[in-house]
Amino acid sequence: MQMSRMMTAVEAHAEGEGGRVITGGMPLLRGNSVFEKVQDMQANHDDIRLFMLREPRGNPALCCNAIVPPCDPSADAGFIVMEQTEYAPMSGSNAICVTTVLLETGIIPMVEPVTTLRLEAPAGMIEVRATCRAGKVERVEFDNVPAFVAHLGVPLDVPGFGTVTVDIAWGGMWFVIADAAAFGIDPVADQGGAAVRAIEAMRHAAAEQYPVAHPDNPALVGPTIGQIIAPPIEEGTHGRGAISVSSGPFDPARPERLSGALDRSPCGTGTCAKMAVLYAKGLLGVGEEYVNASPIGTRFTGRIERVTKVGPYDAIVPSLSGRGWIHGVSQWMLDPSDPFPQGFTIGDIWG
Repeated sequence: MQMSRMMTAVEAHAEGEGGRVITGGMPLLRGNSVFEKVQDMQANHDDIRLFMLREPRGNPALCCNAIVPPCDPSADAGFIVMEQTEYAPMSGSNAICVTTVLLETGIIPMVEPVTTLRLEAPAGMIEVRATCRAGKVERVEFDNVPAFVAHLGVPLDVPGFGTVTVDIAWGGMWFVIADAAAFGIDPVADQGGAAVRAIEAMRHAAAEQYPVAHPDNPALVGPTIGQIIAPPIEEGTHGRGAISVSSGPFDPARPERLSGALDRSPCGTGTCAKMAVLYAKGLLGVGEEYVNASPIGTRFTGRIERVTKVGPYDAIVPSLSGRGWIHGVSQWMLDPSDPFPQGFTIGDIWG
């Protein structure tokens, strides 16, 4: 067998969201921070992201992570988050998958009952606490990067849907957030197609009408992702949401077309952005928890640990916890005669 590439990965998910973790085959990435390594990967090695996420090796809802050496000497590892249309600066579900893989495969020694570690994400450092028993990571909790609101309760003209009221907040990614009821949608699994169409239209409109940049890193611009939210329906939860991970360019002339896939988890950065909005509205305080449910009923638990400032913005430092599971180990190979070295997409499921 002749191969021009071989990648080793551990297949994992966090509360339903697939987070493939590359453990072997990555090139040496250059940079003085994990964020700079992301820039190097995007400029020189983006074929790996496409190879791992597009068909026949991937699917629209899949995320992928690369474990990389950290640049901060206090960190135990670094990780790069790859999605279908971007490199996410931070991701809660992917941080949980990466932690689970690092500990359950022995890349970092597991300490029971709690392993503490520091992970360098492109958005910054996160402090992780993993509850472990009998060689299994039972739960991962981490202190996320600070979250804050850039725009609260502003009108947004959404093609095909009219004007809706939205919030734009940073939770590790730039989110545009609106009530699901404004679109006549219930964020449950069987309304996933309608939810994706509404969220992608909203995201595209927000990027044009309310462009934002992170005050500490102006290269982190958005909004690049959106979510619609709703009241809780299950005991023990405080709210629900649906988040669309874009899988292709949005066509404003055809807003009815799909161009994404729902996050199967409650979305960690989305939960943190939502908590920042609730704090800004006076509806959630320091030390209070927020249990967020996904369209399939899985849960992340967030909590406001303390308040801080990010540039001109009042911000919170949120923690987030959830569970991850390993469900496979794979080796992905590229035959040099394969006509699809960077995979492909087809409009039946990719938009």
